[in-house]
Amino acid sequence: MSARSRAARVASSTHPLPSRRLTRRGLLGSAAGAALLAACAPPAPPTAARTTRALPADRSATERRVAFASWTQYLDQDERTKRFPTLDEFVRATGIQVSYTEEIDDNDLYVNKIAPQLRAGQDIGRDLIVLSDWMVNRVIAQELVQPLELIRMPHAGNLRPELMDAPFDPGRHYSLPWQSGLTGIGYDASRVKPIRTIADLWRPDLKGKVVALSEWRDTLGVILRSQGVDPAGAFTRDQVAAAVEVVDRQLRSGQIRRIRGNSYAQDLQSGNALAGLVWSGDIATLRAETGNEHWTFVMPESGGMLWSDNAVVPITSPHRRNAQRLLDWYYQPQIAARVAAWVSYICPVAGAQQAMEKVDPGLVEDPLIFPTADFLARQTSVFRALDPQEEADYAAMWTKVVGQ
Repeated sequence: MSARSRAARVASSTHPLPSRRLTRRGLLGSAAGAALLAACAPPAPPTAARTTRALPADRSATERRVAFASWTQYLDQDERTKRFPTLDEFVRATGIQVSYTEEIDDNDLYVNKIAPQLRAGQDIGRDLIVLSDWMVNRVIAQELVQPLELIRMPHAGNLRPELMDAPFDPGRHYSLPWQSGLTGIGYDASRVKPIRTIADLWRPDLKGKVVALSEWRDTLGVILRSQGVDPAGAFTRDQVAAAVEVVDRQLRSGQIRRIRGNSYAQDLQSGNALAGLVWSGDIATLRAETGNEHWTFVMPESGGMLWSDNAVVPITSPHRRNAQRLLDWYYQPQIAARVAAWVSYICPVAGAQQAMEKVDPGLVEDPLIFPTADFLARQTSVFRALDPQEEADYAAMWTKVVGQ
């Protein structure tokens, strides 16, 4: 296990924790961001792998290169040379040169930047990009990405079955998960009594010491589950409104200190907040960076949210087959295990758990890298794809809360 991996191992009452960059998911951190989301609500997603747009001629055979854009710290890296070992091996094995850039910091900002060029049919100079679930729903619906030729991707069949039928891409015709993760409760066990439920966050001893995520799918999703509503199912507007009302009430009363985006962990690090709705890996990062061994992540008894960051091919890429070959490379279990050992997220590749025996035996039974199918089925939901009216409506409801 690398020094980085050792630092990222976090013990909680139920699970060790993966490392996670605080800005990984690129959230909407303000009322203005939520308003932008409402204004840019996507059309309904297509029901099958089809596009009405003409695809560019693929030049992969003659132009042996691929440009891959992702988030930072999302690929195994040699800490001495700063090279990416599994990427270098792909180049040697295939002869395809890879330009890898860690340039995505926010889903909306990134897609808003490239979307006009994509709609105009212009090559953006990127052949593979990594976006979060809800943004993949949007770019599929707006025909900004190409369908994958899965028949040319023999290792794509190693996708964990639990991640196959994503609500935004049933059958995975356009996207494959790069990594996945969880949303639940984080708290400082040295200063807070054990927290097991969402209701525990509203205890008097935590007044003014709770933070929540500005990504409303995560915050409302966890609260919906606590109210017996499945965020993956056919929930109603009234049920969403009830979840929003919980947040509104706790915010107005001062129980919730604030609702923040990427910077929410600053309140935890400073001690201004002691608990909150968080991403599991942020607590791992917080523990590693502060040296406070008491930061703990738990899934609420009612369950939490499962999310993925997904690789897609932009609609104007002239190197789709090179991009597919690169993505397929990372669906080999022995390659996926090496990435998982470094990034410490839920690995989407079946067989990687067995391959981990040769990479880092100490991670083979890590339930937050290799959660069981039963755990995911019982304890997590993937927020369902929303139609344009729903997305605009729920974003507006949320804006009224976070904009106070």
